[in-house]
Amino acid sequence: MLNKKLKVTAAVMALGLIAAACGSSSTSSNSSAAPTTAGSKDTTAPTTAPGGTDTTANSSCKGGNMSILFDLKGRGDHSFNDSAAVGLDKAKAEFGYTVTENVRAGSDEAELFKKAVDAKQTLIIGVGFAFGDAMTASAKDNPNVHYAIVDSASTAPNISGLLFKANEGSYLVGVAAALKSKTGHIGFVGGVDIPLIHDFYVGYEAGAKSVKADIKIDKQYVSPAGDFSGFSDPAKAKPIAAKMYTDGADIVFAAAGSSGDGVFGAAKEANDAGKKVWAIGVDSDQALTSDPAVAPYILTSMIKHVDVAVHETMKDEACGSFKGGDRVFSVKDGGLDYATTGGHVDDIKDKLDAAKADISSGKVVVPSGLGS
Repeated sequence: MLNKKLKVTAAVMALGLIAAACGSSSTSSNSSAAPTTAGSKDTTAPTTAPGGTDTTANSSCKGGNMSILFDLKGRGDHSFNDSAAVGLDKAKAEFGYTVTENVRAGSDEAELFKKAVDAKQTLIIGVGFAFGDAMTASAKDNPNVHYAIVDSASTAPNISGLLFKANEGSYLVGVAAALKSKTGHIGFVGGVDIPLIHDFYVGYEAGAKSVKADIKIDKQYVSPAGDFSGFSDPAKAKPIAAKMYTDGADIVFAAAGSSGDGVFGAAKEANDAGKKVWAIGVDSDQALTSDPAVAPYILTSMIKHVDVAVHETMKDEACGSFKGGDRVFSVKDGGLDYATTGGHVDDIKDKLDAAKADISSGKVVVPSGLGS
C-alpha cells in the first residue's frame, strides 16, 4: 500500500497537481438506503432521476454497461464512497447506464478489473488511489476500455485522473474554525500520516492563520504511513479528538474517512459534559450523512465533490466525449466548497465567501502539503 501511495504522490507532484484521499474504510459491508455487498451487484432496473422524473428517453446521450469499484466498505461510509455514489446514481438515472458495483476487499483490485473487462464494461471507475496500480495494468491491456480514477493521476491514454485541490477546500474550513473558535485553539485529526492527507492539514492551517496568525493547532494522525486502517477506525480516532478537546481545542477538523465518526462522537460527549465544542467533517456534508445524534455538533464540512467528478465522467462517456488525462477540480470551478447545513456558519458566510473569491481570483494561493 505504501508503494502505491508513493507512486500516486510522485505522479501528482510531477504534474503540479493536487490530490487527496481520505475515503477508505475498514470493512466490506455496506449500510445505506441502497445497500451493496462486497461482491458484485448488477443494477439493471429502469432508472429515474431524483424526484421520479425519467430523463433517459429525452437524453441525446446514452450510457452503456459500466462498473464502479468502491473503496473499502463502499456505500455507507458517510464520506468518500457515499459522495461518489451520489454522482453515480444521478448519472445512471440521466443516461440509462447498466451499472455493476463492486467493493474492494483489500487485495483483490486486479481481480475486480478482470471481472469488469470480461463482462464487456466500456467504462470502469475506481473510487480511490488504491486502485491505481491494478487500473494501470488493466488499461494497458485493454486500450479500448475507458477508465477513471478518483485521487490519482492518469497513467495511460485511456485513463481519466480525477484530482482535487483538497488544500483549497481545507483552507475554507480553516477560516471557519479560526473565526468560530472561542479559545484560539483548534485541532486536526488526519486518517493516515501521508502527503495526500498532509495536504488537508496544510490548507486548514493556512486558512486558520489567515484569520489569527498565532492560533494554536493540535495535529495527530490515526495511523502512520503504510497503515491505512486510519481511514476506518472511529474507536481509535475518538480518544485522539477527546484529548484535543480536553487540552483546550474547541474545534477539530477530521480528515479521516469513516474514522471521523469517532471525532464526531467525541464532540458530542464533550458537549454533553457541558463543554461547547465543534467538529468539522470532510468530503461530503457530514451533518447530513452521519448519525443524526452527532449532526448538531458538526460546524461545517469541507465538501470535496467526488459526486461531480463521477457524474461528469459518466456524462462524457455517454455523450461520446470521454478523454484520458487529468482533470483537476478546484474551489474556482466548484469542485470544493464548505457546508452550511445547520446554519452554524451563517454569521461568517460573508467572510467564507470572500475567502472563496480570493482563491478563485488567485489573490490567495493556498500552500500544498504534497511537497515541491
